[in-house]
Amino acid sequence: MMKSTADSKSSRLSSFFMEGAFEVGTDEAGRGPLAGPVVAAAVILPFYFDGKQIGQVDGNPIFTHPHLTDSKKLTEKQREELRPLIMEHSLAYGIARVEAEEIDRINILNASILAMHKAIAEAEKMLNEKNGKYLLQHIISDGNKFHPYTSRIQKKIIPHKTIVKGDATYISIAAASILAKTERDHIMDSLSEIYPQYGWKKNKAYPTKDHRDAIAKYGPTPYHRMSFRLLPDPVLF
Repeated sequence: MMKSTADSKSSRLSSFFMEGAFEVGTDEAGRGPLAGPVVAAAVILPFYFDGKQIGQVDGNPIFTHPHLTDSKKLTEKQREELRPLIMEHSLAYGIARVEAEEIDRINILNASILAMHKAIAEAEKMLNEKNGKYLLQHIISDGNKFHPYTSRIQKKIIPHKTIVKGDATYISIAAASILAKTERDHIMDSLSEIYPQYGWKKNKAYPTKDHRDAIAKYGPTPYHRMSFRLLPDPVLF
């Protein structure tokens, strides 16, 4: 159950950067791995506007949970428990991915931002479909890099704010980080069924020794990011 808990981890996080607005928090997962897509999510929380409750969580517009925080600080089990709750109780959300081929073409930073833009567009669409009067007003993004986002619905650029460690500061970004992380983990688990020799179910394609040993032995797959250093530099004696 989503609830407001005074001593919870998430009670230390802020709900909004811009109070009383349709604000989306966004984050990505998978910038560092050697293979697979980068995945982003975007979450819009319930809130009060002019004394009116917009969305609710068990009769309470405050969206929180004892474990809701930066996804990296949670166990896999905690993230998986939170995933359906975030989807159910957020006002709107979106999840998107950019594949390895595109990462190689535009670089990982631009691919991460592109994935966030796609996720925001999905969240904005869901928000607008709930009520045509609901329009996205502000974006908060984890990190310090973001490109201006142009709304297809409103035909204008939506103001944004980048926040270093935003996933440990704002609930919407923390929720987005959990959706992005769990989605990417599911993708890598599925790909591991096709390429079990790379250990993706365990290492999620990060540059672990076992992953790099497998690349050295079997070569790269179509899902590997060829612009990344797949193998360490040789040691010169």
